[in-house]
Amino acid sequence: MNIIEQARETLRIEAQAILSLIDKVDESFVRAIEVLYGCKGRIIVTGMGKSGIIGKKIASTLASTGSPALFLHPADAAHGDLGMVTMNDVIIALSNSGETKELIDLIPSIKRMGATIISLTGNPSSTLSKYSDIAINVFVEKEACPLGLAPTASTTATLAMGDALAVSLLKKRGFKEQDFASLHPGGSLGKRLLLTVRDIMHAGDQIPMVMPEVSMRYALFEITSKKLGITLVVNDTQQLLGIITDGDLRRLIERQQNIWDVEAKDVMSKNSKTCRSSDLAATALAIMQQYSITALAVTDERNHVQGVIHLHDLLKAGIV
Repeated sequence: MNIIEQARETLRIEAQAILSLIDKVDESFVRAIEVLYGCKGRIIVTGMGKSGIIGKKIASTLASTGSPALFLHPADAAHGDLGMVTMNDVIIALSNSGETKELIDLIPSIKRMGATIISLTGNPSSTLSKYSDIAINVFVEKEACPLGLAPTASTTATLAMGDALAVSLLKKRGFKEQDFASLHPGGSLGKRLLLTVRDIMHAGDQIPMVMPEVSMRYALFEITSKKLGITLVVNDTQQLLGIITDGDLRRLIERQQNIWDVEAKDVMSKNSKTCRSSDLAATALAIMQQYSITALAVTDERNHVQGVIHLHDLLKAGIV
């Protein structure tokens, strides 16, 4: 078997391992969600070796989607860190064999504390399954490793089941984008979810605006001085009538030689695209991308101008 064939076979085996879990989602899964949802303490994920690495990711996913969770290494737990576990916590124990000694040794202590144990194991008849309050079956037919030794398909299946738990719990909690953003304040992800147009738009004297009767000589000065590549055309109550862009100016030059005495109202584009100051900045970006434009007028419900947002503002804010 060549490299490409081996890679494809690995992916087929792991994909089948995940698909085989669909029929294993039963009442045990439902009870696990109810217990996790009702947890008054924290969700503590534990596992050894590769299962432990998967457990760290599951704990991280739970924590970032509204379920307080952490990872506890079984060896550390056996040497004092079990003190962080309380009767209000729920333990998610991961072991493909269900016989991992470091986990089995913890069961009596966890039981005495009164914490609930949910296990994800590939062996429903194992010791871990037997002594768990809820056992979820993540059995796979074969590992992708041709030797059948390295955990591959089994860890993939466990990770997928962990995601299924996290997403189901997220839905049950009614977790929203705003909740997700509050837990991810750093980087572009948080900015995309939280930053509004009001936070980064140009307002007040920074807004390029002209009246409809002014000459293009003055309109060009406004475009140049405000450095946004546009000017808005407004009436005396600052209601938006149209917009003049660099593109409109170029097209005007192509049509006639003397452009300076032409009035702004004869050059402006009507029905210009706008957004609200309360819109997410990501929404403004989507409008710009859809219509291949670089700036938007920000207006209220009566079409009064409140500001201007430019693509460069979105770039500086890390939205793009």
